[in-house]
Amino acid sequence: MNAQDREIGSLEKRLRAIGAERYHDKHPFHHMLHNGRCSPDQVRAWVINRWAYQAAIPKKDAAFLSRCDDPQMRREWRSRIVDHDGDVEGGGGIRRWLKLAEAVGLDPDYVASGRGVLPATQFAVDAYVRYVRDMPLLQAVASSLTELFAPSIHERRIEGMLKHYDFANAESMAYFRKRLTEAPKDVKFGLAWVLEHADTPEKEEAACEALIFKTNVLWAQLDALWGAYVDPGRIPPGAWRPGEGLA
Repeated sequence: MNAQDREIGSLEKRLRAIGAERYHDKHPFHHMLHNGRCSPDQVRAWVINRWAYQAAIPKKDAAFLSRCDDPQMRREWRSRIVDHDGDVEGGGGIRRWLKLAEAVGLDPDYVASGRGVLPATQFAVDAYVRYVRDMPLLQAVASSLTELFAPSIHERRIEGMLKHYDFANAESMAYFRKRLTEAPKDVKFGLAWVLEHADTPEKEEAACEALIFKTNVLWAQLDALWGAYVDPGRIPPGAWRPGEGLA
């Protein structure tokens, strides 16, 4: 193994360690959710607020593509938009998320409107889009590497929800099942690109800081949910309140 290979191995180990310490599967809200301890309204609040993040992903990726001069990279990256938006006739993660919203008793049009999203959730999502739009490409790509850790949380979520919640079935869990194959495809390219281009200690540090930033974005959204709908249960003005937006 040459020196470059050793450095690449070291960086990947650092990136994976960030996920082991900071990924939002460690958050107590997810522990509640996956173990059937969330009330119907807490599940609805999660669906509504997670929608803001889901809806922003294709906008984030479109912003990334607008800055990318390499046609091969654009070809690799653009599938992410199709994965979430779908095509004209159907499919796509956003539509599958609205099926989940319907299953938990929400009006999909209400969820898609973005009304009721917590202010802190919206701030976190907007910060992520701006980060990918404005930061160097290395950091923009590295921030996507939370996908390294996503399949494991989706697997636990599918298992836990099917076990504990009446709304959970093949249709309502379709978003998470699809991500079990989409996320590894995306991260294979993104990780290889980061490992190739983070070729100085300074760039390695920048890649790690980018991944930390993204884990903070995800964690902040769950902190907002916890404060509004678990403890102390302080719902800010304009955010969703139980009984609103039902089907």
